[in-house]
Amino acid sequence: MFILILAACGAEIDTGTLSLSLSDTTTTEYSAVYVTIEKVQVHKDGGGSWQVVASPNKTYNLLALVNGATEQLGITELETAHYTQMRLIIGESPDDTISLLSKSHPYANYIIDNADTYYELKIPSGLQTGIKIVHGFDINENQTTELILDFDALRSIVRAGNSGQWLLKPTIKVLDTNECSIVSGEIVDENGDPLDPLEGVLVSAQIYDPVADDIKDKVIIQTSTVTDEIGLYTIFMQPGTYNIVAYKDGYSPACSHLIAEPDTTYNTEDFSLTEASTGTVSGEVSIPGADPEQHVTLSFRQLAQCDGEDIEVKSLNIANNTEYSLSLPEGAYSAIASTYGKETQTDGIGIIRDTETPLDISF
Repeated sequence: MFILILAACGAEIDTGTLSLSLSDTTTTEYSAVYVTIEKVQVHKDGGGSWQVVASPNKTYNLLALVNGATEQLGITELETAHYTQMRLIIGESPDDTISLLSKSHPYANYIIDNADTYYELKIPSGLQTGIKIVHGFDINENQTTELILDFDALRSIVRAGNSGQWLLKPTIKVLDTNECSIVSGEIVDENGDPLDPLEGVLVSAQIYDPVADDIKDKVIIQTSTVTDEIGLYTIFMQPGTYNIVAYKDGYSPACSHLIAEPDTTYNTEDFSLTEASTGTVSGEVSIPGADPEQHVTLSFRQLAQCDGEDIEVKSLNIANNTEYSLSLPEGAYSAIASTYGKETQTDGIGIIRDTETPLDISF
């Protein structure tokens, strides 16, 4: 649709269309992650005020937006120009829909864990005026620009320690649908019936950069999804070179190398997972002198698992002075711990069957 807006001086202003949708880089750590989005604003290059482009004022379950599913946030007409950034305003009151437990939403922003317990997500004070997303895009005359806000549920949630609170620190990427690659496939259990599909497998598109200045940036999760009840998955991603990694608790990870071209579909990225013996790693995270809301991102990686490149098997955010524990398949790992303003730490650990491996992190 093409519209001409009449300016105050009588001149005509050319416009195009911006279409915004929401999706999720998912996690299997929770049953649901609910976030209420009040509105989305954009900022034009060269200054001026923020302009509202979507006002959904709606509560979304991010974990339902997987395998290619998206939710429309809004469609609006904008002046043709280059726009430099967006701002996402998180709501304070939920809408009147019901949760997956068939109950009204208790909070605007909250999680439901795998034991069906609710936990409110607190918005840090610095984000209450909006979450800025620095991503440039162009609005062209008589054209539609389609963008997807890819909300990373796992990396956006931090469990605070002594306070008992859960924090929402949104991590959001922007995908341009005009350039997106689509990757899909099927995952089965190699040890069982070869046609037995695996539900709930986390499939991630990982970028490996061996020359990154910081070791934490040598493996980056670009996006992820989870297989459905018949073992199928679909991922949208920007063009690039990736390791597609499939992982489920109780199984060894599997991966394949893929060069994704623009506007191309790859529908045969299939995997067979093998059951694995597991152990646990646990400890406490501390950042002396830091704010209680500051957190550490702890990434467990296996070396040279995909064409000689490292992959991330599992990661989590841990707030200051908080204990953690997680299960991993038996084997050798590199544990990468990073936090704001501190040098990244690396520890080599071995996970042994039915054994707890201690790993405390202190900055």
